[in-house]
Amino acid sequence: MIWGGVPQRNKNFTGRESQLAELRRRVSSEQTDVTAVLPHALQGLGGVGKTHLAIEYAYRYQSHYDLIWWIPADQPALVRSNLAALAPRLGLSEGGLLRVEDSVAAVLDALRRGEPYHRWLLIFDNADQPELIRSLMPHGPGHVLVTSRNRRWQSIVDTIEVDVFARRESLEFLDRRVPGIAQADANQLADALGDLPLALEQAGALQFETGMGVQEYLQLLGEASSRLLAENPPSDYSKPVAAAWSLSVTRLRDQAPFALELLRRCAFFGPEPISLEMLDRGKYTLSSDFGRSMQDRLLVSRAMRELGRYALAKIDTSRKTVQVHRLVQMLIRDELPVEEQARMRDEVHALLIAADPGDSETKNRAAFENLLPHIVPSGVFESSEVQARQLIEHLIRYLYNVGDFTTGLNEADRALERWEEVSGERDPDVLVLKGIKADILWTLGRHQDAYDLRRPTLEAITEVLEPDHEETLIILNGHGADLRARGDFRAALELDEDSLPRHERTFGTYAQETLLVANNLAVDYSLNSSYERALQRDQETLAGRRDLWGGDANPWVAVSLAAVARDLRQAGQYLKARDAAEHAYRVYEDLVNNGLLAADHPWVLQQAKDLSVARRKAGYFPEALELAEQVYGRYTDSRQFGREHPDALAAAINLGNAQRVAGDPNDAAERIEKTVGRYQDVFGADHPYAYGCYLNLALVHRQLGRVDEAERLLKNALAGLDDRLGPDHHFTLTCLANLATARSAQGAADEALEMGERGLTHFRDLLGPDHPHTLVCATNVALDLAQLGRDEESQKLAADTVARYRRVLGPEHPDVRAGERGERLDFDFEPPPL
Repeated sequence: MIWGGVPQRNKNFTGRESQLAELRRRVSSEQTDVTAVLPHALQGLGGVGKTHLAIEYAYRYQSHYDLIWWIPADQPALVRSNLAALAPRLGLSEGGLLRVEDSVAAVLDALRRGEPYHRWLLIFDNADQPELIRSLMPHGPGHVLVTSRNRRWQSIVDTIEVDVFARRESLEFLDRRVPGIAQADANQLADALGDLPLALEQAGALQFETGMGVQEYLQLLGEASSRLLAENPPSDYSKPVAAAWSLSVTRLRDQAPFALELLRRCAFFGPEPISLEMLDRGKYTLSSDFGRSMQDRLLVSRAMRELGRYALAKIDTSRKTVQVHRLVQMLIRDELPVEEQARMRDEVHALLIAADPGDSETKNRAAFENLLPHIVPSGVFESSEVQARQLIEHLIRYLYNVGDFTTGLNEADRALERWEEVSGERDPDVLVLKGIKADILWTLGRHQDAYDLRRPTLEAITEVLEPDHEETLIILNGHGADLRARGDFRAALELDEDSLPRHERTFGTYAQETLLVANNLAVDYSLNSSYERALQRDQETLAGRRDLWGGDANPWVAVSLAAVARDLRQAGQYLKARDAAEHAYRVYEDLVNNGLLAADHPWVLQQAKDLSVARRKAGYFPEALELAEQVYGRYTDSRQFGREHPDALAAAINLGNAQRVAGDPNDAAERIEKTVGRYQDVFGADHPYAYGCYLNLALVHRQLGRVDEAERLLKNALAGLDDRLGPDHHFTLTCLANLATARSAQGAADEALEMGERGLTHFRDLLGPDHPHTLVCATNVALDLAQLGRDEESQKLAADTVARYRRVLGPEHPDVRAGERGERLDFDFEPPPL
């Protein structure tokens, strides 16, 4: 059985038999073979014991389940983390998923299907934001249980109200918690505490640990209550709760004053477990008396023990954490003067800052996951301190690196709202964080939003921090990606050619930031038809990254391996390109198996798509189609990306092209036509990729005999590409050559020849005489010459072309054999990564 995160069973659990029976009745009455079972909620005010009731249900009925998983749900980011942690237990890790969103999607899908476990129970504890949690709750044959104070759950799920104890339950509980207590005293105490389980637990702990009599307790309760309720008590908690807390704190103040000081700091963290290692790491950053006391390990251990004794905190020695109930935290904070609150909040911020690992790479995952639950509750994102803001920047970069883009975007927006209000739009920290946000938007496929944010940010940060400041250059590099996404390939090239030497001067020639610009410059070269320059640049970058990271077993090195393979293909070296792409794919597989990348990380999926293209270009059509189907399915199943993401569109085009060459033109036509429309929606109707995809659609139309429609599409595409990229760009030339084929099919051989000869001249100049695209064009020109009766010229060109084709691709390549049979050859279009 899989058992995860369920808190320890309460040995003093009392009563609640009717609620447990009713909950079991409702849960078990659901049909187990349906695809969506209605969740159930335990709803009630804080302190009534909803969580303990859920814990008891899990323990009491564990034999009815194969999987029970506990999920703290007060913050959506933590829900995702805990759901993601279930992935390896379900056999979904494939070597260790790193991207939270993809892990969550895999877990929810497995639970929905009931594979490998049909009988499962997920408990979402303290789910007080239904609108943020509902999408993360699984549907399937298992059961979902929610605990919450929020009454909105009543209109969403089947709800059981949890009220205070019945008096008999209070008496039974006190009899267990305070052995020997007289029934009359217990009854009087329960009445004074309003039968609230949390208050009874606190009172019982105080009396059990100290031997205090009930009458003394009740007397102090009245005195402490008057003082406490003079402050603004929370409306949803009864008077006795605060009073009971006050008594425990009073006793703590008398017997263990340092424990009270520690409790007060814990009140400014989140209600989730606080890492003791995090507290220990930050102790030397505090110059206060508290900070000096924190350096005394014996004193800290004694304080932790006292907090546990008085039920003011939960100490988990196995996980090395301390956790304070949210009610206690709130009451602690409210009791302090405003100045003291500010001072303690500042100290908590200092502790969090000290726990910042700095490096946002995935190797520091544990440290960042310890920090994440406390960022919002502590208010550290509101701080104007430089180090506090750096912590937020590092955390958001970490979320970006592990692929949790949704959470990263939420955290960036939260911090920016506060920082801009306090510091203004031109504050350096604001500008840096906007640059990080733009990276997230771009990766999510929101290219226009990224451009609209990054362009003014770049202008401002250039003025504020100077043009060659490190942060300015990082945002400048991102702006190159924005320009490529807009189809401004020449502008992106000019930007990156200017940017590279500036990066080299600022960061160094072989720094990661510089190598990233070099990588992007190679992309620019390829998008501007300079494939040999792209190949040379990427080979140099690969060598630099291998030196920097010490071999191929690194994600950045894998990026360069994939880039070199892509450059070889675009340079026309199809057979070498396929071998290089297979190697890069195996490197990525090793990275996934070793837990360094998620199986569905964008880089992994992109290389799988590129390998499919390389296989098709090398003549391995069935293998290309099989992989194309797999990678397209993985893109479209992703909750974070989906069908409209640019990379998913590229995968769809690749699948359509693979279907076409595999002899399935009808499916190819349907898929490509839909994708062309989506390209126009995502990139704009005049984007080069939108025009380029017309080539693919025209090919399948002509293959299906719809030559008029093919010709119309190609004429539109040619005009658009000529306008956006110029007449000598590779994309434009391939469109011209395809239009020549369409004109030839319409009987206009003279027009086809004129277009073909013009294209052939440019292909030879641009790509060289042996590039497959040059040879495709030459093959078709030879056919047009023969059609016009110019047999001698035709035969000479055909013989030369076949000889070159055999030397470049080998005699068995499908294009070579088709050319030898006198068939016209086609150009398709593959949208390269931006």
